[in-house]
Formats: sequence, structure tokens, C-alpha cells
Amino acid sequence: MTPAGTLEVVVITGLSGAGRSEAANALEDLGYFVIDNLPPSLIGKVVELARGADGPHRFGIVLDARAGAFTEDLAAAVRDVRAGVDRARVVFLDASDETLVRRYEATRRRHPLAPDHLLAGIGEERRLLAEVRAGADVVVDTSDLNVHELRERVRNLVAAPARAQLQVTVMSFGFKYGVPLDVDLVFDVRFLPNPHWVDDLRPLTGTDAAVRAYVLGQPVVPEFLELLRRLFALTLDAFVAEGKSYLTVAVGCTGGRHRSVVVAEELARTLTELGFPSQVRHRDVARA
Repeated sequence: MTPAGTLEVVVITGLSGAGRSEAANALEDLGYFVIDNLPPSLIGKVVELARGADGPHRFGIVLDARAGAFTEDLAAAVRDVRAGVDRARVVFLDASDETLVRRYEATRRRHPLAPDHLLAGIGEERRLLAEVRAGADVVVDTSDLNVHELRERVRNLVAAPARAQLQVTVMSFGFKYGVPLDVDLVFDVRFLPNPHWVDDLRPLTGTDAAVRAYVLGQPVVPEFLELLRRLFALTLDAFVAEGKSYLTVAVGCTGGRHRSVVVAEELARTLTELGFPSQVRHRDVARA
């Protein structure tokens, strides 16, 4: 819960077609007063008015490329928000070019920055928003999320306790499907023997006891997990000291079904033991 009287602003931004409208709906479900398509130059005025005793104290501001000429002011406006409110978080929604193209074609919409050249518009928008993306508290890759999953992800991010603690997510994935867009650290566990080549294990996943026993039984695994434990014991408090609120760690193997799932589960358990309870997501475990 946010303390009474605390002025809290969540900025939702990102690429056109990445799901800003659904994210805004999720904020409204949580009781935020949401303002969509606000020119960045007016953000300071909104913050000033929100300081009034009778105004709402939980705002959601949705910013996108429709602001046109204002886009260059966006990074500066976000910095002003952080300086002017008690709690500010910036959530940047991203997606692969392929996903964005598919969504635009399904809705028959035109891209706001290049109505006649969709890929060019996406590329220009990525360029314009690069600084904002780099400074966001969390980047959410919506490529593989449906509407309900996106809303749930935003609700989980925004409803996190307002304390100086990292919200940590550990994600398993398959390199054959691409490295996730929204991660801070990536670990490659393809050096481990692949259960895919064991007939009895191939149809199973890393959540099954037999696969877990096979992966954890490899001689190199205990030392590898201990090295990870030592790494995060050293860095997690440092991330908090630097003001980082969200950390996403990805663990990848070839297909994202066996080795990465087991190691991600073990890493999440280790982080919890270090005092940082972690969510686990298995991006590709259901893929054939």
C-alpha cells in the first residue's frame, strides 16, 4: 500500500503496438487516475496540480509517439517526474519487430511516424525512444504475452511494495526463439548435457523430477550454482543502493524446456534465500 498523501506516478511508454492501452487499463483497475496521450511538456503541470490537497494522488501517465514533436522532450520530462513526486516508476513496453508488424496488419492501423512504411516507422520510434528505454525502471517484452498476461504483469509490477527492495524475476528461455528483450542479465547453460537427447526425458520439462535430477546431477552444476550465489550475494545490495527497483535475470538453453528451467528454479530459490523473493517465468517451456 502507498502511504496516504504520497504522490505516486506510473509512466507507461514504449513502442506503438506494444500494449500501452492494455497497460493503462490495468492501472485503472488498480485505482490510478490515468491520463493518455499527454504531451511531455505538460507533465510538470500535471504533477503540480496533483500536489493539491483535493486531487488524486495515484496517477498513470501514458506517453507515446503520437506526441510527435514532443518526443524529444520525453526523457527530460521523465526526469522531472522523478524529481517532483514521492514515488515514480517508468514502465517501457517493447516487442519484436515481427510481433509489431503482425499486430499492425491485424488491426489495419498505420504507424504514427511513417504511415506508408511500417518497418521504417518502427525503427524511427525505437531510435526516438532509446534514451527513455535505457532509463526505464522495467522493460516488458510483450511479444509472447496475451492481453490477460500483460495486464497481470503490469498489476504485479505496479502493486509491488513501495520499499527499497528489488523486485526480481528469473526467466528461462530458449536461444532458438531469441534472447528476451526485457532482461538485465543473461546466463547461458548450453554447456550442460541436454536432456533432449535422452529418450525418456525428451517429452518432459525441467519442472519434472526426472529432468531436474538429471540436470542437477551433472558434476559441474553445484559449482556453477555456487558461483551464481556468490555473484548475487555481492551485487543485489549494490543494485538496491544504486536505486534499482526491478531486476530480470534470464537463463537460456537451446529450446527453453529442460536445462534453463531447472537452473532458473534453482537460481530463484537462491535469490529468495539471499533475502530477495523472486518470481519465476518459463517463457518457452510449452513450445514443442
